[in-house]
Amino acid sequence: MNNNNNSIRVVTTYLEMFERPKIVFEPKPGTSIIRAEKPTVSFYRYLYNTVGASWLWVDRRKMKDVELRMIIQDPKVEVHVLYVHGTPAGYAELDLRRPDEIELGYFGLIPDFVGQGLGKYLLMWAVDAAWKKNPQRFWVHTCSLDHPTALPLYQKCGFKIYKTEEHTMTDPRTEGWFQ
Repeated sequence: MNNNNNSIRVVTTYLEMFERPKIVFEPKPGTSIIRAEKPTVSFYRYLYNTVGASWLWVDRRKMKDVELRMIIQDPKVEVHVLYVHGTPAGYAELDLRRPDEIELGYFGLIPDFVGQGLGKYLLMWAVDAAWKKNPQRFWVHTCSLDHPTALPLYQKCGFKIYKTEEHTMTDPRTEGWFQ
């Protein structure tokens, strides 16, 4: 969907929930989800870049280390890493910096773990973890560049669409952000 060689059309969908959905999170054998307390920038970049490369996640690639560190090491930002038999498989980032609401800031799997039901598992865990904090609102956004099952998965887990926006962005591959 390129408008020209340098731009990509993107549709962003915003979803929210105002109460805990009727889903039950149950631990999955061989997995663990551990909060990375004050994650290092290099570890966070590994997660972000590996999870987001196929989907052209570029916003945090462009951030200076000091700016990124201020976000990911903020006590109100939680980076939770999914491990499968001891190997990092994905992550969910809960942003609690706004009063009375939580944003699922970033969420996804490392490509080697896609297609194993782990995305739904991690999302259900994140929904459960967020509602244990009693927010008034839990929200997320996704876009047409994300995995094709992202939007339906958010909806299956209880999120409702409240807004969509369309814009174009410069293709980050033409700017050298992806090799």
